[in-house]
Amino acid sequence: MSDFPSHFAPGAAGGPMMLRSAALARNWWAILIRGIAAVAFGVVAFLLPAASVAVLALVFGVYLLVDGVFAIIAAIAAAAHHTRWVLMLLEGVIDILIGLLALAAPGAVIVGVVWVTAAWALVTGGLMLAAAFRLHRGHGNWLLGLGGLVSIVWGAMLGLWPLVGAIVMTIWLGAYAVIFGIAMIALALRLRSRHLAAPLH
Repeated sequence: MSDFPSHFAPGAAGGPMMLRSAALARNWWAILIRGIAAVAFGVVAFLLPAASVAVLALVFGVYLLVDGVFAIIAAIAAAAHHTRWVLMLLEGVIDILIGLLALAAPGAVIVGVVWVTAAWALVTGGLMLAAAFRLHRGHGNWLLGLGGLVSIVWGAMLGLWPLVGAIVMTIWLGAYAVIFGIAMIALALRLRSRHLAAPLH
């Protein structure tokens, strides 16, 4: 008897996509933690709009490190099941590198912080959109795509107005983090329901 349900069989229609989606569904908890961390960061940004750029950079750096670590955990889990993991791993590495940069230079001028943040949002947003096209429709690919689209729009806004004051940037950052986090939490819950509904094998 095969180890795979018929709809997950490699030879079935959409088999590879279903395998990738099932692997992501097994690690729904990592996506949930990413979403919760994003919402928590957004709330802090709203409550402390007048925080200095240095404090904002430290908080943002810690958030990126946490986000990057869980992205890498999800990528490793996907690799263990022989599914595509490169994009998720790349996103995690980029998050960690930019997070370390933010922690190492918390007193950088606001324009530098804005450009670093804009670049991070554009790159990770593009990676998330690419990953959304590889996720099965029933596993909430539009939610992953929404998170990527929000990242790209937010990054473009920062790039167009790099001299926006620290308070306005903090509000934008908080709004982005809350919307992104809600999208990731919704995606995680959708993946959890799909994982629990999957036949045991």
